[in-house]
Amino acid sequence: MDKTDQIRWFKEAKYGMMAHWGLYSLLAGEYRGRRVKTYAEWIQSHAAIPNAEYERLAGAFNPIYFDADEWIRLAKDSGMQYFVFTSKHHDGFAMYHSKADKFNVVDATPFKRDVVGELAEACYKHGLKFGLYYSQELDWHHPHGGGYDQLSTDCAGVSWDNSWDYPDRTQKDFSICFEEKIKPQVEELLRNYGELCLMWFDVPHTITKAQSLELNQLVKRIQPNCLINSRIGNGAYDYVSLGDNEYPKELPKERIEKPEGDLNSISGFKYSPYGLYETAGTLNSSWSFKYYDQRWITPEKVIERRERLNSMGINYLLNVGPDGLGRIPSFSQEILRAAKP
Repeated sequence: MDKTDQIRWFKEAKYGMMAHWGLYSLLAGEYRGRRVKTYAEWIQSHAAIPNAEYERLAGAFNPIYFDADEWIRLAKDSGMQYFVFTSKHHDGFAMYHSKADKFNVVDATPFKRDVVGELAEACYKHGLKFGLYYSQELDWHHPHGGGYDQLSTDCAGVSWDNSWDYPDRTQKDFSICFEEKIKPQVEELLRNYGELCLMWFDVPHTITKAQSLELNQLVKRIQPNCLINSRIGNGAYDYVSLGDNEYPKELPKERIEKPEGDLNSISGFKYSPYGLYETAGTLNSSWSFKYYDQRWITPEKVIERRERLNSMGINYLLNVGPDGLGRIPSFSQEILRAAKP
């Protein structure tokens, strides 16, 4: 499949599944009697959990009910055309066997299975395209993870960066994290898990234009047809990721030039050179599993949003949050099956 075919595929796909799953799923939105206010996958930052303690969760991560086939069959049975998985979220924990960092699901847990590898195989088996989410800037496990130049705390935690373990921001240098961990891990994902339909990057702030371009070129050198979303930052993208749960009334009528200093498209529209747009949405108020969150949207709401987005040429990437045992909640499954196109 060449680039033209990949663009055509994305436009025709219309509907996909995303899954947020990691160590944070064990905490399920609660830590030492405190419930997170928003996203459960941000719990380490919300509660300022030290890395030394957070790492202990890896010793308890043994999701005996995880079945990649079941997840992908659900996506296929629900009418999805592609599947996007969190290979590494902001906590820095890799859900695959990373040689670049031992803080991963194979080396650090009793589970010792490569989750990304099993999902890639299941997607190939069931005929779904496979994409990977990767947090290319925020990494709370690395002392030089990004976000430290953001004075605003307009996030789901106490800070964008790990300010509880590494409070001296004057000593932080994202280029160290970028060279030591980010680039090597992105290369591992591109080389070891077959053809990826897309790389779904997230939350660019500290990352420089040169770094965004270097990451873009790394992806294109290894997998030329792999699409890159706009949250890579600095305009180095193929398609636009709209804001979280963003359901607009219309697309821009003409090209919108990005103003100086506008690094990403986390909220609001930016121009897509190929006319490719996507909204990632949740089924309740969190991306990862939060045991007390029962604010589920209805199948009718899923259908309404999908039809509205698709009518404007926007793909709908609908997220599920499996629990710490590897189960996709029955509430999610029932909604998705009832909302099948």
